[in-house]
Amino acid sequence: MFYHFIVFLTTLFLVGANTNDTQCPYISAAPNTNNNVTRTRIMQYNVEWLFLKTYNSCPGSGCSWATLADATTHLTYLADVIADYSPDIINLCEVEGCYELGQLNAHLDNVYQPYLLFGTDSATGQNVGILTKLTPAADLKRSAETKAYPIAGSHCGGSSGSTGVSKHYYTEYNINGKTVFLVGAHLLAFPTDTSRCASREAQAAILQDVVVSLLSNNPNAELILLGDFNDYDAEVSDSNGDKPITAVLDILKGVSGEHAGTYTLVSAASLVQQSQRYTSWWDPNDDCVATPNEMSMIDHVLMTPGLVDKVAQVVFAHPYTEYCGTYNSDHYPVMVDFLW
Repeated sequence: MFYHFIVFLTTLFLVGANTNDTQCPYISAAPNTNNNVTRTRIMQYNVEWLFLKTYNSCPGSGCSWATLADATTHLTYLADVIADYSPDIINLCEVEGCYELGQLNAHLDNVYQPYLLFGTDSATGQNVGILTKLTPAADLKRSAETKAYPIAGSHCGGSSGSTGVSKHYYTEYNINGKTVFLVGAHLLAFPTDTSRCASREAQAAILQDVVVSLLSNNPNAELILLGDFNDYDAEVSDSNGDKPITAVLDILKGVSGEHAGTYTLVSAASLVQQSQRYTSWWDPNDDCVATPNEMSMIDHVLMTPGLVDKVAQVVFAHPYTEYCGTYNSDHYPVMVDFLW
């Protein structure tokens, strides 16, 4: 505890000078085995620039919310959506830091514990965090691995270089005596941009290394990998049948890549009708009107086969209409209910 306190003070000192934000990767509640849990709802939600402190002109010209008042209104819209579905564990993408998680939690009657580990995306300042009712069994960690791209077997061509996964974390839960690893990530944007094809595959390869490491150290454990992967699934098509130009989802699921066949992850989307498989709106014609052909599935929840039999339902929620000027996110939440 003393070590964590010193690290916390150091973090405050380091980020205080540029008024960025604080991180909260250490488990704050007493150890909890989460015994007698019968049902758990897990939500994946890209909350679109949940920023309440200025970072690179956000709020402002650098993101969706021009003013702090707009950003605060956006937060209340997010809280309303989350409250309506009452998830137990939420993976949130595009979060500035723990202050924002705390403010969101306050609008949800402080029923959650917030956790977030800073990533390395200095351009946007975005991070991936958690709000959770169940206490994790381990502090949040991240991989510092980098990989050269294009990776072996890539068909992307084009650019070459090296990358890490700037926005991700992993932790674990003990649920009724069972270890369940949770890996949250947000990968490079623009699914159809050929210049990002190879680098996003390298990011997927790094996450594959994380999955293999976690499962090899605990072969009886289960694992959930979720987030905004900014890519399509070649096997489980979205509502518009979008085809990926990368092997990102195949790599993450263990179908291809260096560790192909070592493990298998199943997409929660395979358990719902194709017509429901959309999580994000992009307005290519800039008419500010959302139409079905502008929807895609780039947010994903993947799980080990041992969890599939425990799924009670998968919900691709679409509780609001997308349009320019909305205070809702440009993404929709995805939820998976597990019966233990």
